[in-house]
Amino acid sequence: MVASPPSQPFISRFAPGRTRDIICLGRLAVDLYAQQIGARLEDVTSFAKYLGGSSANIAFGCARLGRASAMLARVGNDHMGRFLVETLAREGCDVGHTRVDAERLTALVLLGIKDRDTFPLVFHRENCADMALDEGDFDEAFIASCKALLITGTHFSTERVNRASRRALEYARRNQVRTVLDIDYRPVLWGLTGKADGETRFIADESVTAHLQRILPLFDLVIGTEEEFRIAGGKHELIDALAMVRAVTPATLVVKRGPLGCTIIEGRVPTSIDEAPTERGIEVEVLNVLGAGDAFASGFLSEWLRDAPLARCAHTANLCGALVVSRHACAPAMPTPAELDYLCEAVERDPARMRRPDLDAKLARLHRVSVARAPHDEVLGFAFDHRNQFFELAQQTGASEARIAELKRLFVDAVAQTETALGLQGRIGVLIDDRYGQDALNAATGRGWWIGRPVELPGSMPLVFQHGRSVGTALVAWPQEHVVKCLVQYHPDAPIGERVEQEAQLRALYDAVQASGHELLLEVIPPHRDTLPAAPDTVYRALKRLYNLGIQPEWWKLAPLSAEQWRAIDALIAERDPYCRGVVLLGLSAGVDTLSEGFRAAAASTTCKGFTVGRTIFHEPSRAWLAGEIDDAALVANVRATFETLIEAWRAARADRGEASKPQATRREAA
Repeated sequence: MVASPPSQPFISRFAPGRTRDIICLGRLAVDLYAQQIGARLEDVTSFAKYLGGSSANIAFGCARLGRASAMLARVGNDHMGRFLVETLAREGCDVGHTRVDAERLTALVLLGIKDRDTFPLVFHRENCADMALDEGDFDEAFIASCKALLITGTHFSTERVNRASRRALEYARRNQVRTVLDIDYRPVLWGLTGKADGETRFIADESVTAHLQRILPLFDLVIGTEEEFRIAGGKHELIDALAMVRAVTPATLVVKRGPLGCTIIEGRVPTSIDEAPTERGIEVEVLNVLGAGDAFASGFLSEWLRDAPLARCAHTANLCGALVVSRHACAPAMPTPAELDYLCEAVERDPARMRRPDLDAKLARLHRVSVARAPHDEVLGFAFDHRNQFFELAQQTGASEARIAELKRLFVDAVAQTETALGLQGRIGVLIDDRYGQDALNAATGRGWWIGRPVELPGSMPLVFQHGRSVGTALVAWPQEHVVKCLVQYHPDAPIGERVEQEAQLRALYDAVQASGHELLLEVIPPHRDTLPAAPDTVYRALKRLYNLGIQPEWWKLAPLSAEQWRAIDALIAERDPYCRGVVLLGLSAGVDTLSEGFRAAAASTTCKGFTVGRTIFHEPSRAWLAGEIDDAALVANVRATFETLIEAWRAARADRGEASKPQATRREAA
């Protein structure tokens, strides 16, 4: 017998003991994307705001795909700079070395989508913050903390950023940090075109080529399009340009080739590009090429940083690029691991099916729910979105209807005081309408609260939307953090005509929030009629029917149920929508003792996250305040007292659940 050769020991690409996977140095800007597809940039009427800049997009994409990325750049001391830092941080990117520049504004880019080949863009980058990166913004220890350092070409285009980038490279080479160059060639940023001509992708220039060739020897991995390698090599023919690049660097070369996929050259440059290993991409219909290269780099690096084979790196990169090229934005369009898994399986089954990934409902759903979201593991909510009830209170007390807005604004003060007093940051919830509560909504927004906002006309049966049938039009003006709340009277055994009307309205609402990006809360209350008796499983079957229709809200709002019913609801949600955020309990004006019983029944539920109770809290103090019997301070104190009593009851019920789940011996020891 011939002995099997010994297996080769695994050798990582990277030095051991690094706390970060990758540091991305370079452009960090706000992208304003035209929302009118096909319009000239001159004719665009509205823009969507996204994180942008090639380095920032890559840092964001790597973080989304599970890598420990860090952003090394500057932003202005302005609202847009804070937006960029917060967006990166929410995705899990380290922003500890994203400096605030007190003298410069954050960079801005205007982008349009005229057709599949025309993407006008204007860089507003005169003396901008990210181009003021300085050697003093980082130290050697920071660079040495990572496996790899990525720099994009723009940050060699001026003396200041060239000096800072070279210093970072010096630290990296000294500390066995692998170095990556994304050529990212924009002629306008090298001063080669008119200031408004950001669309031009290639202009041959000997000085740029010479500059790039001086830095190429400092990199281990170089990523670029065919045009970018032509500027790096200084030759018109791609293969000749690659040979010139190879003459100055032994780096692995990754050539992005659009729908053809990508080619990887590790050693000698062949006589034809097609002789080099090429990983085929998937063909999709192009919506927007801007940012697809950053998605490609994110996908490639996410695998490369795991020491994956280069073929796998290229495969993931191609999938990421294909998805982003079919979507409107860049950074927010970056896929999650769940999306990539789904896309891989779908392409293996039927490659032609994914020519329009933007039309695949499951993929769109995964992109919506598998990204990082603000955690709301507990919702302790005060609901004062009622409209008819407050109007009736004003009528009964003889108060002006205008005073309702002031009343609701005081409720926000009460909730804020409760949050501070009990240390409930990240756990507070409110339901507020925009008929009487717009001032309250404005005051609540931006605090990190869970905010629900109703869209239904109060008491409507069949369901009618408050602002008309075109509910999506109304959502355009809503802050993204507002949860769309809809109360629907729905019974699974209702006459077919009634049920279909309700279902059609809910489907329209569901489609609207998929487009707008808002989360959806469905409050399902079976109508109380003699002809439609409520059975123990009525709510369960109502939710099941809506799931069967493809309606998957992030939140459900339900009346208190028995422990047995909660088990059924938990199982249904786990089966139909594991990404569901949870259930909150409604109050229906029940007393505190009755609600406490409901809390105890829900204590064992895995999906019930809390409550949003209204009339139990606000009815009596509101009546007294509108009647002039109590002042503002007494109103706030009374509201707080009941709200905090309910919070205590909810938490006591959950604590009892925790005690009940412990082994008996442990409970005795604790006692």
